[in-house]
Amino acid sequence: MTDLIPPHGGFRTLRSFITAQQVYDATVIFCNRFIDKRSRTHDQMTQAARSGVQNIAEGSLAAATSKKTELKLTSVARASLGELLLDYEDYLRQHGLRLWGKNSPEALKVRKKLSEKSDESDKPDGSAKSDLPDWLCLPADVFANTLICLINQASFLLWRQMQRLEQDFIKEGGFTERLYNVRKAARAKQ
Repeated sequence: MTDLIPPHGGFRTLRSFITAQQVYDATVIFCNRFIDKRSRTHDQMTQAARSGVQNIAEGSLAAATSKKTELKLTSVARASLGELLLDYEDYLRQHGLRLWGKNSPEALKVRKKLSEKSDESDKPDGSAKSDLPDWLCLPADVFANTLICLINQASFLLWRQMQRLEQDFIKEGGFTERLYNVRKAARAKQ
């Protein structure tokens, strides 16, 4: 018999989820340190970061019965992180701080560190945690630029995840298609 409901919900081990969760944790710290808590920007940034994490989880869980929903929510997660990216760029511009170029020595150093940490994020026990103490002492410009690097990595991972979801759908179809095929097979046996 065909499994109608495929494995789903393994979001905690996805590198995209782990990275987005680090972005969320660090964004809360950044906003608490550098943005007035009564400011709409404070709320918008933390909610955009949260949305990135929550939509990855929700999409992964929805995959049981809807690849379309999983793909849509993964895209929403990516879009939320894109909104957050603009907020960090705005912060730097509005405060007269330098935005690191993609290939600046600082950005390359951060990306190298992130790629080294990505090996740790594949641990199935979820033991790779955010380096929260490291975030507490960074000046605003370094903090924001580091988060920009991290958001770009999360966005890249989500884009690759969306491409994989697309290929999985083409190869395996969706829930409605599986329902139809299982029902058709059951009728043929009668």
